[in-house]
This record gives sequence, C-alpha cells and structure tokens, in this order.
Amino acid sequence: MFKTISKDLLKAFNTGVSYFLPAVVVGGVFLAAALATGDAGEGGMSVTSPFFANLLAIGSAGFAMMIPMLSGYIAYSLAGKPALAPGMIAGYIANNPIGENNVSTGFLGAMIVGILTGYIVKWMKTWKVSPTVKSIMPVLIVPMFSTFVVCMGYIYILANPLGYMMTGLTSMLSNLSGGSALLLGLVIGGMTAVDMGGPINKTASAFTMALMAEGMFGPNGAFRIAVAIPPLAMAVSTFISRRKYTTDEKQLGVTAGFMGLIGITEGAIPFAVKDIKRVLPAIIIGSAVGAGLGMLHGVECFVPHGGLIVIAAVNNPMWYAVDMFIGVAVAVAILHFTKPNIETSK
Repeated sequence: MFKTISKDLLKAFNTGVSYFLPAVVVGGVFLAAALATGDAGEGGMSVTSPFFANLLAIGSAGFAMMIPMLSGYIAYSLAGKPALAPGMIAGYIANNPIGENNVSTGFLGAMIVGILTGYIVKWMKTWKVSPTVKSIMPVLIVPMFSTFVVCMGYIYILANPLGYMMTGLTSMLSNLSGGSALLLGLVIGGMTAVDMGGPINKTASAFTMALMAEGMFGPNGAFRIAVAIPPLAMAVSTFISRRKYTTDEKQLGVTAGFMGLIGITEGAIPFAVKDIKRVLPAIIIGSAVGAGLGMLHGVECFVPHGGLIVIAAVNNPMWYAVDMFIGVAVAVAILHFTKPNIETSK
C-alpha cells in the first residue's frame, strides 16, 4: 500500500510540474525582461517604461497562477477532472494570506492541499448514489464538497498553527541579530531557500527589511545573496550534470538561470517538486553558505531586491558576487553527487 501511495504521489507531482511549467516560464522570462530595464531604488526595482510595465504585469500574472495550477493538477492526477477546480482553489487559498494571522504557506502548502483534494475527490467517486444524483456529482456535489472540506480544514486547522510558527521564526531571527554574524547568515540563507518564496522566505525578507529601516543592511545583503542561489544552482546543475536531467528540465534550467540573476527564488520550485529529497537539502545548504559568507564579509545591500541585477546597490560588489557563486557551487556539487543519472533513477 505504501508503495502504491508513493507511486501515485510521485506521478501527481510530475503531473503538477508538467502542467504548471508554462506558467513558470512565462512568468520568469517576462519578469526578467521587465526588471532588467528597471532602476534599483528604496522600494526595489522600479520599471518606468509603460511597455515593460505591462510585460511585468503579465509576468506577475504567470506567477500568481503558478502555484494554484500546481495544486490543481496534483489533485487532477490523483482523482481526475472533478478534482481540478477544487485543487486550484485550495492552492490559491494556501498561497495567499488567510486566517486570523494572515498566513500563506506557498508551494509546500499548495502541494499538501492538492494531495488532500485529490484523495477526498477519489473517495467521493466511490460513493453509491442514485442515477439522478450521480449526474450532478462531478459538476456540483464533488467540487463543492471537496473545496469546502479542504479549504475550511486548511483555514481552521493548518493556518493558525503555521501562523504561530512564522511568529516564532521571526522572534528567533530577532534574537540572533545581536549574536554571531555567521550564524545569522546561515539561518537567513536556510530560511530563504526552504520554501522558495513562501512564508518562511518572506519571514526572513520581512526581518531583513525591518533591520534596513534601522540602518542595518548586512542581513539584507545576506538575504539578497541567498535568494539567487537556488535557481542559479539548478541552472548550473542542468548544464554541468546533464545526465541527471530530462530534456525539459535542461530547457527549464535556462529560465531558472535568468530568474536567479534577478533574484527570483521560485525558479527552483519545479526542480524541488520533482525531487524534493535531493534538491531541497542542496539549495538550503548552498543558500546558507552563501548568506553566511555574505555576513562574514560585511556585504550590505541597500535595496529590497536580490540577484546580480542589483549589484550596483551593494557596498562590496566583489564579495556579493563571489559569495553568491560559492553558494551556487556548493549546491551544484551536492546535486552532482546525490542525484542519480536519468538512466538509473527509479
């Protein structure tokens, strides 16, 4: 039974990735093109050209749809068409602030609600009902019931505990700020990569931006190094360790590279979803190393954006780039020795 469930989940994750990849590519490429024309300021990258501002809006729309599509197609793989809309709705709920503490859980939460939706719908399809009710099951009863159960269960059972966890992480970071610079950098880097743009990442971002308001730019420098490492590591890994990736993944690596250059951590999500037990540890360690070195070298970033695109807004551009590439190299090395070749993977 465990093997069957594992096989079903792996198939579901692969299905989710294959269907949401176009949204990742559209969002990443358009955002990269738009932000590359922007100017670094106190509010981040400012795009002034009307044309590129519209391109930025399209890219942002791709990113907004990315996580709900992932959740929806995970559910779809497990239970078919009736699970698609509920899975997308639940994924949207998981990816946006909700509940008393305005909690969002990003792609990890979306994967969880996608799985829950899929199995609930799969169970509902076994119900014995009259022919009259059966005709409205897939278009009315199944989507309404599964959406209600999963979304309300997420809001009332998962959201508040996760909110307390986010508060605890913020408090932990605040307590670390006066201690070891290396330790603070390691924690910021690890939190940056663990959910790739999700709530833990945003907790670290909020913490570093709060310190910026107090005139402390070192933690922001560490964070801005770390945000670029996961997608850049995946891009370099697909180029160096080519036998470990499919053709589609190699092509996606190009997009991930562009996203890394402009500090969009989400570029690594498709790789993590397909092979979370190898990819996630690698990028967490790589980001932690890069951010830790950034703190040791006193790197400061004066704008709330990351990647090499903001290197002109850094006090020490050389160490900013070097520490980032060291973090990438560490992650790439871990992936090279832990990921199996495609021909031998099972």
